[in-house]
Amino acid sequence: MDTRTDAARLAIATSSDTHEAFGRVFQPGRMTLGFILPLEGYPDGPVPTLADHARIAKRADEMGFAALWARDVPMLDPSFGDAGQVLDPFVYLGFLAAQTRRIALGTASTVLTLRHPIHVAKQASSVDVLSGGRLLLGVASGDRPAEYPAFGLEHDFEARGDRFRDAFDTLRVATQESFPVFATQRFGALRGGLDVLPKPSRGRIPMLVTGHSRQELAWIAEHADGWLYYNLDLARSQAMAAQWQAAVQAAHAAQAFKPFAQGFFFELDSNPNEPLVQRGPLIRGGRNAVAMHFRALERLGFSHVALNMKPNRRAAEEVMEEMAEHVLPQFPVAL
Repeated sequence: MDTRTDAARLAIATSSDTHEAFGRVFQPGRMTLGFILPLEGYPDGPVPTLADHARIAKRADEMGFAALWARDVPMLDPSFGDAGQVLDPFVYLGFLAAQTRRIALGTASTVLTLRHPIHVAKQASSVDVLSGGRLLLGVASGDRPAEYPAFGLEHDFEARGDRFRDAFDTLRVATQESFPVFATQRFGALRGGLDVLPKPSRGRIPMLVTGHSRQELAWIAEHADGWLYYNLDLARSQAMAAQWQAAVQAAHAAQAFKPFAQGFFFELDSNPNEPLVQRGPLIRGGRNAVAMHFRALERLGFSHVALNMKPNRRAAEEVMEEMAEHVLPQFPVAL
């Protein structure tokens, strides 16, 4: 049985007509803004406080931002230096589902190689149902070698690309088919007598691959609903956006739309006219230069940017309020 062919059959491009949250965040020719959790600055250490986090997430929803993204950081690695939002992404997004109304809730990204895909299917579908169909599932192969021995997978790090594809295919089938018959090399077999519940509230969960996840771009364009990337300057953004658009057209058709999104560390200067500076994974500047940078990304074909406020010394809510008043109106979500 060619299981990847079966999984590919289910990987139909998600459109705004069939998935409301996907359509609010991703629209052809326009870009939206979101945040990478936690919603606070913590520039001096790896662990956030999570102070008042539920209320601030609710404010992000009320202000009209498109999405909140939770990272999958199973353990603190001091050499990496960032614990993310600390809380398990699916537990946390389930909690935020009850605190918010319209904002999309995403993972950026779930490390599929370190989780069994049947567990991910149940966790993700549960969040999706509890949120009324607002989950967007970013997935990745994981790039931290220190984590693999902790999960008993020290011999699988170099083969994580194959492991990722097996998990991706299993997850797609388990969330979209009832009592599926499906087998993989690494994650066992579904033989038709068992099913995974619940199913997503809108029939499927959009899945976006992060980075390359050890895959060819053509594979991502064929199988994923979109592509997430991090820390690109404008020159690399232009080149990669063009490569992505070409790969999508080659895999589907000229009219196909699959979004390209980017996340980065972000610091908003209190001076609205401060020029933009990009140093590695960080962009910093006043709101006018930031808005100009975002418009440039939109012209290149980016559909969404996710802002990580870790470097900020200003209060996160203050930054969000300024962005909502002066920048967000240029990048509204679809109604």
